[in-house]
Amino acid sequence: MTPNSKFPLADALIDHTLALRFEALPPSAVQAAITFVADSVAVGLAGSRHPRLAQVRQAARGWGHAGEMRHAAHEWGSGRPWPAPTAAMLNAWQIHNQEFDCVHEAAVVHPMATLLPALVAQVERQSASGDTVNGPRLIEALVVAVDAATTIGAAQAAPMRFFRPAMCGALGATLGLAKLAGCDRETTASALGIAYSQLAGTMQAHAEGSPMLAMQIGLAARAAVTALDLAMAGFGGPRGALDGPFGYFDLFDAPLEPRRAGVEARFATLGRVFQIERLSHKPFPTGRAAQGALDGLATLVSDHRLMAADIARIELAAPPLILRLVSRPWVEAMDVNYARLCLPYLAATWLMRGTVGLQDFQPEALADRARAEIATRVHCSANHCTDPNALAPQTLRLQLHDGRRLVIDLPAVLGHPDRPLSAAAQRAKFEQCCAHAGLSDIATESLHHECSQLAQASDLRPWLRAMHLPQPHPMAPPA
Repeated sequence: MTPNSKFPLADALIDHTLALRFEALPPSAVQAAITFVADSVAVGLAGSRHPRLAQVRQAARGWGHAGEMRHAAHEWGSGRPWPAPTAAMLNAWQIHNQEFDCVHEAAVVHPMATLLPALVAQVERQSASGDTVNGPRLIEALVVAVDAATTIGAAQAAPMRFFRPAMCGALGATLGLAKLAGCDRETTASALGIAYSQLAGTMQAHAEGSPMLAMQIGLAARAAVTALDLAMAGFGGPRGALDGPFGYFDLFDAPLEPRRAGVEARFATLGRVFQIERLSHKPFPTGRAAQGALDGLATLVSDHRLMAADIARIELAAPPLILRLVSRPWVEAMDVNYARLCLPYLAATWLMRGTVGLQDFQPEALADRARAEIATRVHCSANHCTDPNALAPQTLRLQLHDGRRLVIDLPAVLGHPDRPLSAAAQRAKFEQCCAHAGLSDIATESLHHECSQLAQASDLRPWLRAMHLPQPHPMAPPA
């Protein structure tokens, strides 16, 4: 960290942003970046089928048209042009609106949902202005952004009251944008302060299962792009975004000074540990907090050849965060956003179908009385873990009608870097998402190839074009 700095935490992030070079990244970090870019793009394309997209577009038209801008960015899927802040917002919302995007579990942050759309919008602008952006530059900026967002998130101590994925995502995305744009130290510091000044998003949307939950991610991406634009225009921002008297940690988390040494130790890992390698895939389009139970069900049902009718009671013992996030009951007329965060519904769906997929959130599925009956057998309780930000460990217990009790411990849930999805499962998820978005097999293969070659790409424009369908596709019916 910079000696004698008044705000050493912000300085640590800025130092890392300015110093990191693609050539210094280990091959494992580069491959992780490629892997999660592909995952995030596919999930974002699947999100372009969300029935609320028409509403978001209707609102966004009042914020300016691409024709009024020198350089537009584009909506993933349809390829519609928008001003860059709006494109970043739309695409970030598309990534998160199905709860299928990757997560950093230690930070409880979905970094790619916010930062990748912001970076892609900036790539489009720079490319259109004559600054051809290659793959290594994007990966470099991506690694910086993930490091920043997840380091801030993992350093937090208090239970979440504010929506950490959006807030940390905005700060990380802003530093990634500054890296991509080649900003100097002063401009980077201003951009970080300006992004901090726009932070918003609370856990109320999550508590209600409101569609605003995913839009908080979209607004965070838009805030990052506007922060960069203001800073590059010479507008100054506050310097104590993280550890000032009204900085992020004291205002949105827990008092910093009693634990500053531990927080600074975590920030000191910047440049030595690359957090892009610690992201978790989501095997199912649900809140990550529900996936331990689904993972455990998959194992126990397979090992013991069970049917739904065999199971009298399902109980998940888990940390307090799991209970806060997904222990909500099945209710009549659930909104799709509520259902994705409702463990009883998700467990019932898995028992009936052997999976939970994108099609399981249509109106007929949400109203299925058979799922509702199974959902009444699902219960959650607290385990021994007292960490308010932990997603593991978890234990799943099944009580069978024949009197047997089955138990499985889950120190790491499927998709975690300590228990990763196989390459075949990653590819299957990619293809599932692209098919849901309406891409042909040929277009899906082309997009996957472009993603896999990012580290060698001398110009990212072919990759950008591969994200767009040949023509706007019809919207799915409201869910």
